[in-house]
Amino acid sequence: MLSLRRLELARTFGPVVVDLEGLTLTSADVARLRHPMTGMVILFARNFASLAQLKELTAAVRAVRPGILIAVDHEGGRVQRFREGFTAIPPMAEIAAGPDAERRFAAAGYVIGAELAHAGVDFSFTPVLDVDYGRSGVIGDRAFGRTAETVARNARALIGGLAAAGLSACGKHFPGHGWAEADSHLAVPTDERTRDAILRDAEPYRALSAVLDAVMTAHVVYPAFSDEPATYVPELLQDVLRGKLGFDGLVFSDDLSMAGSITGRWAGSTPAERAVSALAAGCDMVLHCNHGDELDGLLDGVAARWTPTDAFAARLARLMPEEAGRPAPDADPRWRAARALL
Repeated sequence: MLSLRRLELARTFGPVVVDLEGLTLTSADVARLRHPMTGMVILFARNFASLAQLKELTAAVRAVRPGILIAVDHEGGRVQRFREGFTAIPPMAEIAAGPDAERRFAAAGYVIGAELAHAGVDFSFTPVLDVDYGRSGVIGDRAFGRTAETVARNARALIGGLAAAGLSACGKHFPGHGWAEADSHLAVPTDERTRDAILRDAEPYRALSAVLDAVMTAHVVYPAFSDEPATYVPELLQDVLRGKLGFDGLVFSDDLSMAGSITGRWAGSTPAERAVSALAAGCDMVLHCNHGDELDGLLDGVAARWTPTDAFAARLARLMPEEAGRPAPDADPRWRAARALL
């Protein structure tokens, strides 16, 4: 249930997700956290040395900006930013191929959620909803299945586990990154298939629209819809995702420093220009990571062009826990049982 407290708090935040320089807050980090356009923090492996240090860092972040959401890419397998003191989560494809997959997905979600919440992290960019066609190396064993139906079924179980532990879920990468072969971190992937084929891959977003609190876009070009990456295409984000598929949660851009977002008319553009365009196309929040020297200009550039809305505040508020942090997982019988199942 969306509380008035969370809604009022959400109104104090902006649409930019910022990252941090290291293991402790720098003066530059503090200034960015206080910027009115900042709305969330994303952590990386460089921000983690131990569970104790991570808890100190998340507490320090909230001391500067009370109530701000702290997120991480913590999917399991090769995309798990925190290791020491955290359960090693198997790759999603490994769970999907094994026995009792749905129970194990639910267990994985609960373990991820309980451990992150205890550390003061309240959001993970998971699950990956891309269909595995055996073509995309960057997706590969991160995928939940080889059909849209299997992906939706398995992801629903993981989302249920996350929710039971108090964490929201973010499906990615809309409308689907499973067919395009290139890695959007390094190049511009293209999915040349028909509109119908692309929409079939997006079916998990319809199936999960009632339980997904957020979605992240794909920096993939779908010529059947546009010659620009999906992150900048209103037809995909507004007509398809919000219209045909019925999704009403928060929409994140993928990282706007990635090569896949800097193509065509965006070659030579500034991060602020890309961020403003992504927001205009239908994203609610934008990421620009690993380039602190460019982040300040992005924040100021967005401030000049972005207007808060009630819809933005409501979508952001749904991601907020009632309170930050949880007791140690080893005191939780459900965590012990879920970990044993994994």
